[in-house]
Amino acid sequence: MDTSHNYATTTEALKELDKAGYKIDYNIEFDDLVNHASDYEIEHLYRYEGQTDPADESTVYGIRNIKTGDKGIFVAGNLSLIEGKKRDIILEMEIRYKQKR
Repeated sequence: MDTSHNYATTTEALKELDKAGYKIDYNIEFDDLVNHASDYEIEHLYRYEGQTDPADESTVYGIRNIKTGDKGIFVAGNLSLIEGKKRDIILEMEIRYKQKR
């Protein structure tokens, strides 16, 4: 199944993922992801690159818990600016996502 989408904006991506049941905001509720990272996978990955300003770049991740089916989103600007465990977990999940494609 192809999970790549070409949304016009990050807001549009968030709205579509919300409609598809991605309700948890993992930017806020990240504890379970930290404690059970292997239970999660990225199902949707959307990058928005600003046309003129690199500061406008963002990435929207549609994330699912493979054991419970819970779905949510994580939004990041530049991952290199996120420190510690959160960045490491998202990068690891992104690597697994890309390997499956």
